[in-house]
Amino acid sequence: MADLPLGILTATVWTYWFCVGFMIVRIRRKSRKLVGIVPEQALERRMWLVWVPLVVLWATLPWLAQRHATGLLALPEFARGSAVYGGVRLGAALVAVVCLVQTIRCWIRMGSDWRMEASRDNTKLITDGLFSHVRHPIYAFSVLLMLCSALILPSLPMLAVAAVHVLLMNLKARNEERHLLQTHGEDYARYLARTGRFFPRLGR
Repeated sequence: MADLPLGILTATVWTYWFCVGFMIVRIRRKSRKLVGIVPEQALERRMWLVWVPLVVLWATLPWLAQRHATGLLALPEFARGSAVYGGVRLGAALVAVVCLVQTIRCWIRMGSDWRMEASRDNTKLITDGLFSHVRHPIYAFSVLLMLCSALILPSLPMLAVAAVHVLLMNLKARNEERHLLQTHGEDYARYLARTGRFFPRLGR
């Protein structure tokens, strides 16, 4: 019998990265640059060496587990045998879908200003909607989606992928903040002061 949480997770992650691929192709056609393929910054090119295989594993591991993989790639026995944890896994799958929907909202709001990497392109500073309280809502939802992935498939490979992903999201967010501070100056400095990186600032 197919595992429903794994099925939902696989569809969600694949849809997420299909959308990213679609946006990369769309922006490349407009800019005629290797947007989303070859980062401009040396730091981000080094991160890409880890990021690309990480994404492949993220998309592949739930699919393999659903195909009844064995050993480290399989869904652990405690996750299969517990009704309580089964409820947790199903709840995490539903949260994963919400993360995808909210991320799509952010992508739509960014429109042609969306970039996958820090870029010298003259993009607008977006500070409304989901960006009004959090500087990186897309990364925040990505981290939450990854945590949901680790709850749904609590195997050692997925837990390792999740740990590296969270670290990379923090490094990437900090790097983009430095870049945007140079690009937008005081406007971004004021935005930094009133918003949180992944969570809204308390008391604001």
